[in-house]
Amino acid sequence: MSQISKKTTLWEFFQSLGKTFMLPVALLAFSGILLGVGSSLSSSAVKESMPLLDNMVLQLIFMWMTKIGLVAFIYLPVMFAVAIPLGLAREEKGVAAFSGFVGYAALNLSINFYLTVANVLGNPEQEAAYGVKSIIGVDSIDTGILGAVIVGIIVAKLHIRFYTYKMPDALAFFGGARFVPIITTLVLGVVGLAVPLVWPYFAAGINGVGTAISHAGPFGPFLFGTGERLLLPVGLHHILVALVRFTEAGGTMDVCGETVSGALNIFYSELSCSTTDGFSPTATAFLSQGKMPTFLGGLPGAALAMYHCARPENRSKVKALLLSGVVACWVGGITEPLEFLFLFVAPVLYFIHAILTGFGFMVMGLLDVTIGNTDGNIIDFLIFGVLQGTATKWYVVPVVAAIWFAMYYSIFRFAITRFNLKTPGREVEVQDELAAAVTGDKNLGYKGDIILAALGGADNILALDNCITRLRMSVKDMSLVNDAVLKANGALGVVKLDEHNLQVVIGPQVHMVKNEMQSLMPA
Repeated sequence: MSQISKKTTLWEFFQSLGKTFMLPVALLAFSGILLGVGSSLSSSAVKESMPLLDNMVLQLIFMWMTKIGLVAFIYLPVMFAVAIPLGLAREEKGVAAFSGFVGYAALNLSINFYLTVANVLGNPEQEAAYGVKSIIGVDSIDTGILGAVIVGIIVAKLHIRFYTYKMPDALAFFGGARFVPIITTLVLGVVGLAVPLVWPYFAAGINGVGTAISHAGPFGPFLFGTGERLLLPVGLHHILVALVRFTEAGGTMDVCGETVSGALNIFYSELSCSTTDGFSPTATAFLSQGKMPTFLGGLPGAALAMYHCARPENRSKVKALLLSGVVACWVGGITEPLEFLFLFVAPVLYFIHAILTGFGFMVMGLLDVTIGNTDGNIIDFLIFGVLQGTATKWYVVPVVAAIWFAMYYSIFRFAITRFNLKTPGREVEVQDELAAAVTGDKNLGYKGDIILAALGGADNILALDNCITRLRMSVKDMSLVNDAVLKANGALGVVKLDEHNLQVVIGPQVHMVKNEMQSLMPA
C-alpha cells in the first residue's frame, strides 16, 4: 500500500511541476513576439524595403520592443526559480515565490564563495572549466534552467514543511511563513557549496542527451515531436520540452561571443544579435517550424474530415465545436480541443497523429526551414518566418502544411468511415456535450456549478488547479466523478491518472471555469 501511495505522490508531483513551467513559458512566448517584431522592423533590410518605417520615432519604438523583449530570455532562470514554488505551494503562495528568489540568490552567492576560496575567479582557464558567468550580478556557475528548477523544487519542499513552523515564544516573530525564506537561505547556501563538486556530472549527463539527439540527425527532431505528442495526454510533455528548449539537450552554440545552450535560448540569442546572419537550423528544428505542418495543415484537415463524416443532420451542430478548435490551433497553438475529440474514441488514430507530427519536425529540418519560437501558430509563422525574410524559407510552410492537410484528411476520413469511429456528430442523436459546448453559458461556455457537482462536490476535491487547457485535481473518491455529466457540459475529455488524480480537458477558458468553481467552494 505504501508503494502505491509513493507512486501516486510522485506522479502528482511531476504533473504539478510541468504545470508550473507554463507561467514563465507564457511570458517567454510573448517576449519572443516583441523581440521578433522589434528586431525585424528595425533591421536595415526592412528599412530599405519599407522607407516609411525608417523614421526616428518608429525606430525608437522598435528598438524599445527589442530591448524589453529580452526580459524573459535574460532572467528566465530567476523566473523558473520563482514560478515553481509559487505553482507548487497550496498556501502562502507569495511567501513561496519570494523564497524562490531568495533561494536562487543564496545558491549563487554560495557558489561564488566556493569559487573565491578555491581561487577559481580571476583564473581564465579555471573559469572556463567551471562555466563561470555573471548570474544576477554575481560571478557564479551557469547552472541554467536546470539549476533554477532544482532551486524551485527544494524551496517548494521547504515551504510545504515549514510555512506553519512554530518557534519558541521569544523567537515567535521568525516563525510561520517568515521562517521559510530563513531556512531557504541556509539550505540553499549549503547546496551552493556542493554545486561546484557535482555540477560537472549533471552537465555531462545533459550533454550526453544532447549528443544522442544530435547523432540521431534528422530523426532527433522526429523523436522530439512524436514524444511531445505522446506525452501530452498525461501532461508530462512540458518536461521534455523544457529539457530541449533550455538545456544542453537542445544543443550548444557560440552566439555573439557567448556560449548559449538550449534550442530556444540559441534562437533568441541569434534573434537579438545584430551580427548574426540567419538562424541555426539545428536549433530551430526543435521549435515552431516543426509544429506548423500539423498545426496549420494537419489538424484542420482532421477537423474537416470529422465534419464531413458527421451525419448530415448533425453537421450544423458540430461545426461550431470543430471551427473553434481550428481557431484555437491556428491562432493560439492550442491543439487539445481538437486532439481530445478523437484521442479517446480512436487511440490508434492519435498515435498516427503523433507520428505525423514527428515527421513534420523532421521534414522541416531536412528542408532547412529556420522559424523559431514556441507555438507553431500563424503568429509565429508571420513574425518569425515572413518578417525575418526569405532566408527562413517561410514559403515552404504553406506547401508542407497543404500536404499534411491532405494526408490528415484522407487518413481520418478513411479511418472514421471504415471503423465507424464515434467522432463528433457520428451518433444518431448528437451527444449532449456538443450542444453544451456550442450553447452553454453565454459568458463561460461551461457551468462551473454542474462541473463541480459532477466531480463529487466541493467536499470530494482535495486540490484544484489548472494549466492552459485542463483542470488538474486530486479527489478523495474517484467513483464519485461522473464522466458522462462532465462531457455533457463541455468537457472534451477526462483523464484519470490513478485512484486520486485526474484531469478534465476544458479548453482555453479553463481558468474561468476553475475560478468559478473556487468561488463555489468553501474557503
